[in-house]
Amino acid sequence: MSGAKIRLSEKEMELVTNAAVILTKNAIIEKVKMLLAELQTAEEEIIHHHSNLFPVATLLTRPKISRGENYMGLPYLILDYPRCFDKNNILAIRTMFWWGKYFSITLHLSGNYKQLYQQKIIAAFDTIATSAFFIGIHENQWEHHFEKDNYTAVNDFSAIEFGELIQQQEFLKLAQKIPLTQWDDAKNILLVAYNNLVSLLKD
Repeated sequence: MSGAKIRLSEKEMELVTNAAVILTKNAIIEKVKMLLAELQTAEEEIIHHHSNLFPVATLLTRPKISRGENYMGLPYLILDYPRCFDKNNILAIRTMFWWGKYFSITLHLSGNYKQLYQQKIIAAFDTIATSAFFIGIHENQWEHHFEKDNYTAVNDFSAIEFGELIQQQEFLKLAQKIPLTQWDDAKNILLVAYNNLVSLLKD
C-alpha cells in the first residue's frame, strides 16, 4: 500500500469544507425536476391531441423523469415521452438537463419507427434546417453531447445529403440545445421545440 499522502489542492479544500456548495446544487436539481414535471404535463397534453400520429404501443408507457450523476462527469436529468425503447425499435422524445452545459431536446428513432417516419422527416428538410436542429452522426446512438463528432447542424447539409444520411444510418436523432443562461425562457423554448418535433411526424 502506498504511503504517499493524498492531498487536496487549495481549490478542492475550499470546496470540501463548504457544505453550501452541495446544498445549493441540491436546490438547483430540485428546481430542474420541477421544471421537467411541468414540461411533462404539457407534453402529455400535446401527445393526447396528436395520439393518432403514434403507434398505440409507443404510448402505453408513462413519461419518466430520471436522474444521473455522471454523464461525462456531470450530473443530468432526463424526461422521456413518448418512451418506447425496444431492443431494436426506439421512439422517444428526450428532454435533458446537463449540468454546466445546456438543455437539449431530441427525437430518437430506430428500427421500425425510423422506417415509419423517415420519409416525412426527409420531406421536411427546409423546415428542419431553419429551426436550429442538429442531426446525430455518431455511430453510438446513446451519446448526447453536441461535439462535432456527435451532432452536425442540419443547415450544413443539402436536402439530398440530409436524405442520404438518414437512409444510411440505423438510427435517426434530431436535437436542439438551449443554453442554461436562458433558464427563464427554457420551458417555453423546449415546448416549442417539442411541438416542432411532433409536427414532423404528421402526414
